[in-house]
Amino acid sequence: MQKTSEQYDAVIQVCRDLFQKKMKDYGSAWRILRLPSLTDQIYIKAQRIRGLQENDVRKVDEGEKSEFIGIINYTIMALIQLEKGIVDQPDLSTEEALKLYNRHTTDTKSLMEDKNHDYGEAWRDMRVSSLTDLILQKLLRVKQIEDNEGKTLVSEGIDANYQDMVNYAVFALIHLNADSK
Repeated sequence: MQKTSEQYDAVIQVCRDLFQKKMKDYGSAWRILRLPSLTDQIYIKAQRIRGLQENDVRKVDEGEKSEFIGIINYTIMALIQLEKGIVDQPDLSTEEALKLYNRHTTDTKSLMEDKNHDYGEAWRDMRVSSLTDLILQKLLRVKQIEDNEGKTLVSEGIDANYQDMVNYAVFALIHLNADSK
């Protein structure tokens, strides 16, 4: 699992670097987004990945990797929104946003390590397309929970689903990075 931890950290570092650069370019304009808007952004990215996996022709020269990075960053934004609430105006400095980003990625990695222990790194035998499908399934669950005004009877909440999406996207990027070597 040490290898997984190092690979996980490397993927998150790439995502964090992009998040930081976009914070410098745009500030925290994303803080005005309601959770369903973030969920829809993640859904669009996951659907695009699925399309890339199924279609032979690509009309936009961006691959799966950039979309999985987008899923991770939008999902971390959603976790921050869950914690802090939605605002009318950008309110976070780059430093504050990065502290929140780091905390949420640390918490999400900890969840991955616990599940990895219990499942024995089963994800390593999964296809990237299966990880994509699991992300889409989690998104449909989140949409249903959002439609139910956040209420669940027996299921985990939105935050746990978002954390699972981050972890599935990280696993997909680990696979894709290994395939490109």
